[in-house]
Amino acid sequence: MKRIHSLVAAIALALIVSALPGAPHPAHAAAPPQLGGCTILPPDNVWNTPIDTLPVDSNSTAYINNINLDATTLHPDFGSFQYGYFGIPYNIAPNGQPKVAITFDYANESDPGPYPIPTVNLKIEGGSDRHILVLEQGTCKLYETWNSRSNGNGTWRAGSGAIFDLNSNALRTNSWTSADAAGLPILPGLARYEEVAAGAIDHALRFTVNCSAPTYIWPARHQAVPDYCPNTPPAGTLPPPMGQRFRLKANFDISAFAPQTKVILTALKKYGMIVADNGTSWYISGTPDAGWIDDDLVGDLRQVHGTDFEAVDESGLQVNPDSGQVKPSAIDSKSVSPGGANQGQQVAYTIQLVGDGSAITLSDPLPAPLSYVTGSLVTTGGAQASYNSGTIAWSGTPAPLTIVKITYAATLNTGATQAVSNIASVNRGTQKNLTAVLIANPHQTFLPLARK
Repeated sequence: MKRIHSLVAAIALALIVSALPGAPHPAHAAAPPQLGGCTILPPDNVWNTPIDTLPVDSNSTAYINNINLDATTLHPDFGSFQYGYFGIPYNIAPNGQPKVAITFDYANESDPGPYPIPTVNLKIEGGSDRHILVLEQGTCKLYETWNSRSNGNGTWRAGSGAIFDLNSNALRTNSWTSADAAGLPILPGLARYEEVAAGAIDHALRFTVNCSAPTYIWPARHQAVPDYCPNTPPAGTLPPPMGQRFRLKANFDISAFAPQTKVILTALKKYGMIVADNGTSWYISGTPDAGWIDDDLVGDLRQVHGTDFEAVDESGLQVNPDSGQVKPSAIDSKSVSPGGANQGQQVAYTIQLVGDGSAITLSDPLPAPLSYVTGSLVTTGGAQASYNSGTIAWSGTPAPLTIVKITYAATLNTGATQAVSNIASVNRGTQKNLTAVLIANPHQTFLPLARK
């Protein structure tokens, strides 16, 4: 009998797939980035979460208008060494690397030392920021400092510093800075050459804006407003808060760009980029590497304008304001269990609807071969569904990522051998169908095939 059951399951699955040619596919995060034997934050961290299907922020246009007052196109704030040393490098230190004492100008918002700053071949950012990033192997802790200077005696001083456990979703203390103005880690948001060479960046990127708002939003923990920014922004504009996420619009054509640029732009569509610091607007952060093709990157990104982006409202992902963890991904779906039934057998249907803040209506008429089992209708996560005249009906406006489940039982009342498609219509401005396929009397249908 195992052979028959396997064949029934395989054919039933083929029927379900063929019945759903236009079924949506969920946007799943890829495996989280790896570096030095460490995972760069957990898979369910907000940095590693796709945001291509999230709603547009209501202030999107005003944010972009404000950023465009300074610059209007993207620019790589990294490169090869052809035109200079641009980018934020990182160091990988072995577990047990000796740590050095360090003092901070903003000690009340910095994690105290010592820090495992290498004494040989130290990579440090040039310019005024002078960031030092050190990933400690084994412990998978990330040490980051800003405005870092050696005292010449084996000790260091810096403007601020932060230590992150890359195995944890914990955010910094609320209102604390880090080595970055937004209070976020820097390394998880860098475009790294090895990722691009492998064909994909599977995380959000870090970028800078000239002026930012005197506020911050999750997952940022700190605000920063440069003195040169006006107290009242120009009409029709708003400076974005630290932590605001943007994505490249889905319809932006990237087909003609160079290979390295395509990888970056693909990531900007799927994962977006986060306002993390002040600087020249639309500058994307990355690591320096001889493998970058500077002319391609600079020339290509100049063709990508601020108006090709939109601000994203990712507040619905938040589980806890003190954590970077996001809610589990889910999609609208419909299923039946078991997938095959004989005449008179009862089966259970489950419909799942995922809220996005918009109004949803559901109509699920039962096909003729099925009879509703009285009193079996159960709804969780929203208003109660109803059954009347052969149709399950539901309506509501669930908050983003709130999951509404509607379950009911039905009896197969035919002896015919067939595939019974039960189609629910879901409307949230546009209509889509959710289909579950039940194989009626499967042993009669597929027994001849199993005997061959």
